[in-house]
Amino acid sequence: MTSTVSKTEFQDTLGLDPSKIETRLFINGGFVNSLSGKTFPAENPANQQTICQIQEGDKADVDVAVAAAKAAFETGAPWRDANPSQRRNWMLKLADLMERDSDYLCALEALDNGKPLAPPGSNIYGTSTDIYLGIECIRYYAGWADKIEGKQIPVDGNMMCYTIHEPVGVVGQIIPWNFPLVMLCWKWGPALATGCTIVMKSSEKTPLSALHMAQLTKEAGIPDGVVNVLSGFGPTCGDAIVRHPDTHKIAFTGSTKVGKLIQSITSEQMKNVTLECGGKSPLIVFDDADLEQALGAADVGLFLNQGQCCIAASRLYVQEGIYDKFVEMCVNKAKGRTLGDQKSGAEQGPQVDGIQFNNVLKYIETGKKEGAKCLTGGERHGNEGDGYYVQPTVFGDVTDDMTIAREEIFGPVMSIMKFKTVEEVIKRANDTLYGLGAGVCTRDIGKAMMVSSQIRAGTVYINCYDNFTAQAPFGGMKQSGIGRELGEYGIRAYCEPKTVFIPMDLPRSK
Repeated sequence: MTSTVSKTEFQDTLGLDPSKIETRLFINGGFVNSLSGKTFPAENPANQQTICQIQEGDKADVDVAVAAAKAAFETGAPWRDANPSQRRNWMLKLADLMERDSDYLCALEALDNGKPLAPPGSNIYGTSTDIYLGIECIRYYAGWADKIEGKQIPVDGNMMCYTIHEPVGVVGQIIPWNFPLVMLCWKWGPALATGCTIVMKSSEKTPLSALHMAQLTKEAGIPDGVVNVLSGFGPTCGDAIVRHPDTHKIAFTGSTKVGKLIQSITSEQMKNVTLECGGKSPLIVFDDADLEQALGAADVGLFLNQGQCCIAASRLYVQEGIYDKFVEMCVNKAKGRTLGDQKSGAEQGPQVDGIQFNNVLKYIETGKKEGAKCLTGGERHGNEGDGYYVQPTVFGDVTDDMTIAREEIFGPVMSIMKFKTVEEVIKRANDTLYGLGAGVCTRDIGKAMMVSSQIRAGTVYINCYDNFTAQAPFGGMKQSGIGRELGEYGIRAYCEPKTVFIPMDLPRSK
């Protein structure tokens, strides 16, 4: 049963005053209540208490937000026709404001999502890492604003031909709950740099940091209507953004199931779409690997963010010569993980909500029933009502046909499988609907590069895992998605190339 947390309790935990947390929708440069007047609760997953009531956007609010974004785009000034260096400066100001408010953003993200409030420099992954990555992403794309170039193309005939890259227009963006602020920045960065305007729906599970970011766009001087942020649910708010005839592109990060639905809807309007969806990524540990290095890759690859990571190394293949030793190392590492709330200094927090918590526990029970050996964990951590904590869980003797080896769990559940040969493990690693990420641990660089070339995945890590940087493209193959985010590839997704021909014939003399 949920209850409202008092101001004093908030100050005792994360230092936040609930009366100052923004809960309204951000449309056309200002905060407004939803037209319906409906609200929904934001919940702290560490104690299952209600943080505050959030204004719930739906189709009517989407219509207003899209109209604002369309007007901001079509009028040209002061956004689309602004000098590229001016857009760069607005974005750099936004990044500076994020840095100024980094402590507040860290606390909001931790409170809303449940992940640790780890200070900068800590060896624990936490919200400070997310805020840093978000700031760096905005700064990176600010640098692109005045560097988006076309080409002069040598064509047949006495013609000059060149291309220019124009912004695609009004973009609808839908972000997930596992990395709320980072995913926001991944999408805002290239959209703002290219001159697009934005209507974003945050996840109903984690709406708080997006609303504060909206306030910072206003303070940074970004013109009204360029950025609009709605809190709401997929079937109402998200669906309306996707279907709206005046959104020219949809960028989505979330489940493959929803990604397929979005692709189906956008195909009716031939709408530009990028999708970053689910994964079931393999991490292959060969018997010549540095086992401590491989253990670090396996641990962060699976347990980062409570296992709630689309690229999680959730299929761990270990060569038979080191299988027993490496499994023991993984079990001991998992047993040593600490669990606790956001401010406890623990390595692992709660799952994001009760739905995700129960789903993870169901997968654990399925693994046990199908014959996988639960070597540690496998239960709830703590008492009912005390937060959505799942024990770090390691399964051995997993086979490729088991549910826990086929489906995305999105929780702290490691599945370890044994293999013999390189040829065998490549075939097994590719035997999946997904293709988001993969990892290879070996001291033989030739073998590492050969296996990397054979794995069907958008990102391959060698002797590491879960490295993210704004300069490197991210995205998947097969049912893990369409298109790429980050890097130059992220810019391309928000541009429409236009080809221009000019005849170069000299005028004839009379």
